[in-house]
Amino acid sequence: MAQSVLAIFIAPVRNSRAMEITTPIIITLLLIVVTLYAFVKEMAPSDLIALTILCCTVLFGLVDSKKVLDVFRNEAPLTIGALFIIGTALEKSGGVRQISRLIQKMAGGGLRSTLLIFCGVAAFFSAFMNNTAIVAIMLPVALGLARSKDIPASKLLIPLSYASILGGCCTLIGTSTNIVVSGALQNYGLQKIQMFELAAIGVPLACVGIAYLVIFGPKLLPNRSSVIGMLNDQQRTSPLFHILVEKQSPLIGQRLLDSPIFNPKSGIHMMEVRRNGERMMLPVNQIVIEANDRFLIGVHGRRNKAATADELLPNMGIQTLSKIEGVVTELVITEESELINRTLAAADFRQRYNCVVLAVHRNGKNITERLANTELDHGDTLLVLTPRNNLKSLQDSHNFVLTDSVESSIPRLYSKATLTWAILLAVVVSVTVIPGVQMHIASLIGALAILWIRIISMREAYAGVDWPIIFMLYGMLALGLAMDETGTAEWLALGFVKVAKEIASPELLPYFALSAVILLTLALTEVLSNNATALMMVPIVVNLAKSLEVSAMPFIIGICIGASCAFMLPMGYQTHMMVYGPGGYKFSDFVRIGLPMNVITWIMASAIIPLVWKF
Repeated sequence: MAQSVLAIFIAPVRNSRAMEITTPIIITLLLIVVTLYAFVKEMAPSDLIALTILCCTVLFGLVDSKKVLDVFRNEAPLTIGALFIIGTALEKSGGVRQISRLIQKMAGGGLRSTLLIFCGVAAFFSAFMNNTAIVAIMLPVALGLARSKDIPASKLLIPLSYASILGGCCTLIGTSTNIVVSGALQNYGLQKIQMFELAAIGVPLACVGIAYLVIFGPKLLPNRSSVIGMLNDQQRTSPLFHILVEKQSPLIGQRLLDSPIFNPKSGIHMMEVRRNGERMMLPVNQIVIEANDRFLIGVHGRRNKAATADELLPNMGIQTLSKIEGVVTELVITEESELINRTLAAADFRQRYNCVVLAVHRNGKNITERLANTELDHGDTLLVLTPRNNLKSLQDSHNFVLTDSVESSIPRLYSKATLTWAILLAVVVSVTVIPGVQMHIASLIGALAILWIRIISMREAYAGVDWPIIFMLYGMLALGLAMDETGTAEWLALGFVKVAKEIASPELLPYFALSAVILLTLALTEVLSNNATALMMVPIVVNLAKSLEVSAMPFIIGICIGASCAFMLPMGYQTHMMVYGPGGYKFSDFVRIGLPMNVITWIMASAIIPLVWKF
């Protein structure tokens, strides 16, 4: 794909005397191609790829070793990191749970009214919060409403993801892409994007997009649920037994893997092993049963659930110590999860998370065989059996998103949640109202206030920052700098102008160029990181505007919209992968409803942006 994009520019410019292609430009173009290929093929984590590119710009002499330090002076990563801390405080303090309770109170009608409320609330709050956090907290609410209203989960979850994206287009802090683009403008002496400047295009786009989802969504979205969606409340609960192996038990000396205590095919699942009061963390195939060993076993998938473990395993010399409630739930593997590319066995999943995996949902299919040796991937949904009192621990893990709501108290009026909301509001108001207040300073002060008030701890703050995004930004900023320093951005812009002049008249040329930039950015964002796409496009469109002798702002805004609105492919945006498994979706579901959304975005952005930001 990268080669085809570059071919647009290479052919006409070879014969152009305006600017000759040089060795640094060729090297930079090759570096861009390699970058695109590495991102598309997911050859390594995105932050590793980006930091490697940063080093390559210096090693190949594209950027001076001192000049590359300018990358680390960019304010965008600092702003994004501070906002991550504020978002973490909202999540930990219960502020985000207030949103879920609001939805539960409001959503009392049919499918379309529920869609309208869900999308409206998601869009509003995602304008001021991280989209991922919004979807993570609203996902279990959507699944709960789907079960209570007998609505397929697939009718609610794609709209939830889309609405969070649409809301993020309305403000500067709605998505990290807007902050990144605004921060990159300082390299060109251009005015930064204001807090609510994007609302002129974002709000109309959100309204039309939500209307499209409410009107056409019920017909275009499939009637499909994941495994958990097909289970009723009774099927979602299973008894868990604490049992003790007595001294005369025939189980003593048997390998746990070969014993009747470990027999998933008959519905008996091993949860944990304790010996001498301590939990054993050895793999199951290395454990030999001894007298007085204690096991926590779950019973799931059997028609006749035994009242006690003695009935379940008669004449085995075991004693039932207690019985607790287990629950079947789903865990969605997140993009930053350390479980990616690891098997359940290698990750010690059973011991670390006190869960038994019953199935893995991937690409519309359920994997139930050889689970221990199945490598996990971003977006996989794990169907697990776990003690109900373990749900809170699972919810707090950064490795996955829990699709069940965890009962918690409602934050009081003067709670930490209220203080966090007040701090976020203060950040937004100060940047909007007070002249001279910079976004990175205001957000940093807000994050520091949260830490001094001790709404969250320093450890929680560090854990809440999505460090891969921060490091990826530095790498891609270096690539953008290389494109400027070597003249590659100008070379590509001149090639674009030469092609455009053969298609459009001089009067329509800026409009055609803007529409083409938005379309190209949309296409690249479907297969690349939105931030990576935006940072590669900024130097090109700045030089494009110079070549056309028009303002660069319409093109900058077009990049913000195009790099945020990836609706057609499930890998286009992280929130899509979060709902992919729980909604029981297939690849084609996103194409069917997302392609019209991309077309709507392209047409509306091409029409509205020139009216607000004049050429």
